[in-house]
Parts: sequence; C-alpha cells; structure tokens
Amino acid sequence: MRSRRVPGVEARAGKFPGPSLIPALNAIQARLGWLPREELEELARDTRRPRYEIEGLISFYPHFRTTPPATVALNVCHDLSCWLRSGEDRIAELRERYGDDVDVELVEVSCLGRCDVAPAAAVNEYPAPMAEVDALVAAARDTGVGEAEPTRSGRTEPWPNDPYPAGSGVGERYATLRALLGGSLHADDVVAVLKDSGLRGMGGAGFPTGQKWDLVRATEPGSVTYAICNADESEPGTFKDRQILADQPHLVLEGLLLGMAVVGAEQGWVFIRHEYGPEERVLRAEIAALREAGVIGPDACGSGRRLELDVFVSPGGYILGEETALLECMEGHRGEPRNKPPFPGTYGLHGRPTLMNSVETFADVPVILQRGAQWWADQGAGESVGWKFFAVSGHVEHPGVYCVPMGTTVRALIEAAGGVRDGAAPAAVQPGGASSNFIGPDRFDLPLDFGPLAEAGTMLGSGALVVIAEGTDLLAASTNVLRFFRNESCGKCVPCRVGSTKAHELLRGVLESGTSSPDEAQRGRILRLEEAMRKTSICGLGQVALGPVVSVLGLEKGGAAAREQPRPDGAAGQPSR
Repeated sequence: MRSRRVPGVEARAGKFPGPSLIPALNAIQARLGWLPREELEELARDTRRPRYEIEGLISFYPHFRTTPPATVALNVCHDLSCWLRSGEDRIAELRERYGDDVDVELVEVSCLGRCDVAPAAAVNEYPAPMAEVDALVAAARDTGVGEAEPTRSGRTEPWPNDPYPAGSGVGERYATLRALLGGSLHADDVVAVLKDSGLRGMGGAGFPTGQKWDLVRATEPGSVTYAICNADESEPGTFKDRQILADQPHLVLEGLLLGMAVVGAEQGWVFIRHEYGPEERVLRAEIAALREAGVIGPDACGSGRRLELDVFVSPGGYILGEETALLECMEGHRGEPRNKPPFPGTYGLHGRPTLMNSVETFADVPVILQRGAQWWADQGAGESVGWKFFAVSGHVEHPGVYCVPMGTTVRALIEAAGGVRDGAAPAAVQPGGASSNFIGPDRFDLPLDFGPLAEAGTMLGSGALVVIAEGTDLLAASTNVLRFFRNESCGKCVPCRVGSTKAHELLRGVLESGTSSPDEAQRGRILRLEEAMRKTSICGLGQVALGPVVSVLGLEKGGAAAREQPRPDGAAGQPSR
C-alpha cells in the first residue's frame, strides 16, 4: 500500500511520508470534541496511513482525547503566575464545588497563557479568570459559552512601536511589503537595515535577525524554501506574543511576508498554540482580508510572485516551542527535538531551508524598515536598542503587557506595573520567564537586555517578568517551575526525563518535611543533577529545568545565582523562537 507523498519531499528514515495528519485530527476533535475509533479508521483508510502512526500522534499530544468529553471541560492552571495568585486555594474550592459533578471534568493543566488574569482557567476552551468560572460553567450547561474575543490592551492609539495610524486598514498597511514586491526596495537593503538595526531574536535566543535571514536566503538558491512564525509561547509567565497577535496582527504578518519575499519562500505559516483560539481567529480574519485585497495569493501585490499564508494549530505541548520539535509536529510526527546541526535554516520543514522567527521579532521588522535602523537604535535606554514587549505577572498590582525601551531596568518595569501588591517589598524576580534564573533585589537596577542579564547569571529569555513578594517561599516557587518542566519533558532523552523527576521528588520531600531548605547532602545531589541535565540534555528544556531551583539556593546563601544561566541553542520556548 503506497502513501501519498508531498511533491519533491523524500521521507526521512523511520518517518512516514505524506502530509501531516495533525490538521485532520484537529478538525475531527473540533467537530466532535474527541477522536472516536471509527473516525480514526476512516482517516487511516482515506490517507492510506497505518493506525499505529495515528495512535502514536494521539498518545504524544495532550490536546487529543480518545474518550467523549463531559458537558463542561474545566481546565485550571497550576503554574507559577497562577500559584502566586492563590491558584492552589481557588483550585481546591473548585474541586469541592464540582468534584462530584458528573457534568464537569476538572483538570489541572500547564500554563494557559493568561497570566495577566491569574489564576486562570478555561471552560470548554473559553479562557477566563477563575473568579468567572461559575458563570461559565452555568452557561456551558445551558446554551454554551460561545467564542471568546481576544484580550485587547484597551489602547486607543497604536503601541509606540507601530508605524501605522489607528484605524488604518489593509489598504494603508503593508507599505513595506508593497515596496519590496514593487521593486523600490530590494532584499539586499532589507537585510542590511536589519543588520544595522541590531535586531535580535525576541523569543529567547537573541540570534541576529539580519544574519539569520541572510543565511537562509543564501542556502540552495532557487530551491523550495519555507517560513514559519513561532507563536507557540507556552511558558509560565509568558503572554506578550498573545497580546501582539491580538493588537498587531498586521505587523506580525507583514514581517513574515517580508521574510518570505527575502528568502524566496512562497508558503508561510503561523504556528499557534491551541489555547490561543481568540488570537487565531484574529489572524485568520487578517489573512482573509489580505487575500481579498490581493496582498497575498498567486500574484501578491501584483508582483507576479506567489505568497501564501496559513495557520497551523498546535496539538499541545510546551516542547513545541523548540524549533525542531515544532518542525517535527508540522511534518506530522511526534514533537521530539532533533539533534543539531543541521539547523532549520539549512534543513528545516520537509528537509528544506526554513526561516523561523518569533511573533515579536517578525512584528519588529516592518517597524525598522519604515523608520530606519538609527531610529530603532535610538528607542533603547542607555546602550540598548529598540522597543521591547514584556509580560509582567505575579505579585504586581497591574499584571499585563508593557512595551518599553529595551534596557529599562527591572525596578522601573515593576513600578510601571504598579509595584508589588499591597505595598509589599519584592523578594525576587524571574526576568525572562520560567526558564530564567531568579535574581534578588540587589540586581533590580539591571537593564533588561541580553548582555546585562547574562552577565548576572540569568537571561532575557521570553520577555516575561514574574515578580515575587517578600514572605513567599522561594523554594516552593522554584519547585513549582520544576514541576512544569518535568511535566512538559517530551521524554526523548534520559537526563531530562529522569533528572527532572528525581529532582522534583527530592524537593517535594523537602517541602513536605517542613524544613526551610535542603540539607547539604540534598543540595549536593541537586547540583549534580543540574550539571548532568545542563550538559547532556538534547534540548534547552532539560538544560535549563533546574536552573531556577539552583538560583534560589544561591539566593538563600546570599549570592545572585549558584550557576551561570546556560545559553543552549534551541531551548524549548527560548532560543528556538
């Protein structure tokens, strides 16, 4: 029995050829709420693919379910930002209220990307604060909860980085793309401006954007090339890309299209997590408007060039933020990271050169090309360049997304978010999301930028500042972070799979014993596990999983951090974006 093949694409050893089955599985579950056996058998027959291939996908991705859902699917987040906002107490209350209710299926889940309304929940995939759950459950029992609108920033004017005026439509926007396709702007000029601007990847890696675009376009000239926007931010405390997608879909898509035009790609995708349904609808509406206006299609902007866009919805899993795991998913495989090199720029989707950047990185590109590299450089504070979006959550008065000059200090960003709740003093922060090491108040005057944070033993990471007030058990907070990494490990490599489990068991034992911190023998074991995971894990998830815990142990001893923050290539949710 022969499988359908993607034209021009050869199957890699041990992999099934043919188009990805994940969109089809997503469609079945969206239609029925689960994946019935008869539907899977029909899919196998129609696509000429073995059932065990399909079962392998279903068993790997957490979003897929093989049993009918209850009337009400209640998902509650138990990760750091929600934990800091009394999430455990709220979950206990909901369990008491709905634990015996046959119509309600209550499940604790990893970060929903709604840390600004923490503690967060979702009722039949409708995201909301836990305080609104009762009303949503009642609605779900009755007429249903409908579709949620994306969370808007409430701004009446564009964000300060946006070059397009408020209220402008497709006709007024995409000016830089039209210039490039019309010939008044050249690909060489685009790359040169990006290099001059100093723009680096804003998903965690910090790789120079102009250099990446130059490398991809120089690979196999004339061959099939792809471009992907990685919108799979799934790390606790990280939700800035969600806000950019809601408020600035035009900048994200223009940046992606510019990248496609520069590197010679005809097809591009936005890879988005399934929890971002409202933002997905915004993107699809913008793409439809672009197609209707002739901006994309077989004759994009009347240039004779084909530019097509689509949205690929993730079937779940933090590991898919790692660029090669994302590619495996899009090819229809289990989302396990590849060994590198080769890198996606030379061997990406279906073995073809693939340009991949984060939401914020792509959104910055049209801004820089319209206003100039020098303008961009001038927006930063001190020696830093450009604007930077940060998600701020935890013990602050006003959690949310803030667009500030790169190089703004930790202290200034906390103050911009209204300071710590109830006038408490801040005890520590994670400046770059769950992957970043904790720093104490003695480091709060650090500029939020790649270099200064790396020198301080932490990192800018995913642009997520999680603030922790005095009086919080920092060991418990870091153990909460470790639990996330343990749960989200893909299990491919032993150091990550086993090391995270053993470390979490040890720390849970310490916390449950009532002691304030590990003894010297326990500390030594944690440090050895951290070193083994950092040096031998395949991808960044395992390499950084114990860093936050070790940094807390360092703070307990009066130091900034016990270990320098590793800078792995392709860390899940970090350098891969």
